[in-house]
Order: sequence, then C-alpha cells, then structure tokens
Amino acid sequence: MAFRNLKKRGLRSWLTLLGIVIGVTAVVSLISLGTGLQIAITSQFGISSTEVITVQAGGINFAGPPGSAVSKPLTIDDVKAIERLGTVKRAIRRNIPTGKIEFNNKVIFGFVANIPPGEEGEIVYDIFQLKTLKGRLLGDRDKKNIVVGYNFYANKVGFDKKVEVGDKILIQDKNFKVIGIMKKKGSFIFDNIVFMNSESLEELMGYGDEVGLIAVIVKDKSLMEKAKKEIEDLLRKRRKVKKGEEDFEVSTPEAALDTVNDILRGVQIFVAIIAFISVFVGAIGITNTMTASVLERKKEIGIMKAVGAKNSQIFSQFLIESGFLGLVGGIIGAIFGTLIGIFGTHAINNLVGATANIEINFALIFAALTGSFLIGAVAGIIPAMNAAKQNPVEALRE
Repeated sequence: MAFRNLKKRGLRSWLTLLGIVIGVTAVVSLISLGTGLQIAITSQFGISSTEVITVQAGGINFAGPPGSAVSKPLTIDDVKAIERLGTVKRAIRRNIPTGKIEFNNKVIFGFVANIPPGEEGEIVYDIFQLKTLKGRLLGDRDKKNIVVGYNFYANKVGFDKKVEVGDKILIQDKNFKVIGIMKKKGSFIFDNIVFMNSESLEELMGYGDEVGLIAVIVKDKSLMEKAKKEIEDLLRKRRKVKKGEEDFEVSTPEAALDTVNDILRGVQIFVAIIAFISVFVGAIGITNTMTASVLERKKEIGIMKAVGAKNSQIFSQFLIESGFLGLVGGIIGAIFGTLIGIFGTHAINNLVGATANIEINFALIFAALTGSFLIGAVAGIIPAMNAAKQNPVEALRE
C-alpha cells in the first residue's frame, strides 16, 4: 500500500526524492573524494623509510626547489657536522635546482636532482626506492648521462613526444644522453624529475658548496626525536640563532604527514558538514510531502479506520512511506556518489600523477542507505502520528 501510494503521487514523490538524492550524493562523493585526495597527496612524499630526517634552510621553499629563496643556505660543512652526531648514521647532500630542459624543439623548466657518488648514491636509490622501467640507473662514470622520471616517457611533459632511452636532451643548453627511465612512483615530484650525477650538476648549475637539503639517516628508528633535537641544537649553534628564531627547518616524514593529514581532515569535516546540510534539507522535503499527504488522504484514513484499521497500522503505513522515500533516495544518491568518487579519484590521480587506489567503500554506502532510511522515517513520524490520530467520523464527513 505504501509503495502504491508513492507511485500514485508520481512527480511529487520524485521531487521529494531529489533532496535526499542530492544530500546522499554529496555525502558519499565528498567523503570518497576526500579519501582519494588524502592518499594522492601523502603519496607525493615518496619516502618509504621513516628513519630519514630532512634538513633545509628556511625560506620561501614552496615557491621553488628546496633551499631556494633563502638568505643563508646550508653548506657542505653543515653536512659534515651533522654526520658526526652520535645518533646519525649518514648525512647526504641533496641539491634539486630548477633548470631549462629542451627536447623535440620544446622547452620546459623542471627540477634536476643530484645522485651522489659511490655508496651514498646507492643509499639514495634505496631510500626513495628508485628503479628503472627502461635502461639503467646512473653510475659514477655517467658524467654526460641522465635518468628521467616516468612522466617524461608516459605523459611527454610538454615535449609532444615520448622521451626514450638513447635520446639526447638539452639541460641548460648542454647535451645529455638518457640512459634510463624511472618506474612510476605516483609522485608529482619523482615522476617529473631529471636525475644527474652530483659532479655534473654542480658544474652545470654552479652552486658550489651550497646545499639544497640534507637527508639524514638515523642509526635507529627509536632515535628519530633525539636526532632531530641534536640537529636543531647543532644548527642553532653553527648559525648563531636562538630557539624560536631558527632560519632552518628540521622535519621527519611522520611529522610532515601528520600536518598534511590534519589539514585534510579539517577539509573533510567541512565538506561533510555541507553534505549533511543537504541531507537535512531533504528530510524537510519528506516532512512537507508526508504532511500534505495526510491532509489529502483524510477520507482514505477515515475509511480504513471505519473498517477496523488500528492507529498503529495507520501510523506504520505513513512511516513506511516516508522511510521508503528516504531509502530510494539513498540508493540513487549512493550510486551517483560512488560514480563521482571513482571518476573524481581518477581525475586527481591524473592531475597530480599519483596512484591512489580507486575503491568502492561499501561501509560508507551501507551507512548512507541506513542513514537515509532513518532520516526518511524520522521525518515522517509527526505526519504519521497526525494520520493515526484522525477521527474517522470527522475524516469521512470532510
């Protein structure tokens, strides 16, 4: 009977559903997109080991490569001093300047990273889990050779042509041969970078003793916080700055990820509030529809009660109708929300070059369907109570 009554009202039922559909679509899609965005952004860090501390000079680092736009850069002496600390296993110099890169008569500006010689180079490859899709990694003798990130091969990065092993690329107007293409990392940084031996990059860019950042490998994971404090104390002394006035930054991957996750969590809470407002508006729509339905069906209610229908049966019928409206709206909304979440996550992956898994969150869908049914049922309680209280004689007279 509930289903027949909803079907009979046709357009009004569909318009009532629309509010719940929009609300549930917003909830499911925004939470799915928020999760996908979080995975995509955290994957940009590209560091697999939590035993690495990053040290860099303070400055406008978001506007350029690490160590850029700083008044007092780090130096090789800082690297050596940090490596002498008892908690530190190895301190590795990293320079990632921006350079002019030319290929296929097209010019772009991108990051060029140094690969240290000997054992340090192997450590860098291991820390960042860098492996080649084609060709090989750089060795100490590869003075005129480079290895490029995955996007140079897969996405052309503005060259309108794939970069292949054996191709020649101009960097700062000097010729280099591509000997390897990196496997996809799912990181905007690593998939769009050019790797070059430290000596060749220093000659090319002329940064001398300046250091972009220092990758500090701690002797044991349990010493991370102690090592961080020792490095901060050492650099304050070397750079003659007081606590709270540091012109450098010492960060761990966990701390950086926590900061990013806190920001993303705040964004997710905000969009969830907006989505739940939409659901609330949908609930008001159901209440209005069911209230109007009670007024229109007074005669029907009077006949039902005259032939023996109990108040509880009348109440149940209207409650089921409103709950059914919420459930159907929830199903349609969950379908649309899931599709938006899937396509949206795919778009985010393409935008930032990440590889966040596209998954259907069945727990979220179940929660959305349960919630939409309950919202519909709750929205229909007052109209259902009003219907159950109808006096059959007065209802028939009207």
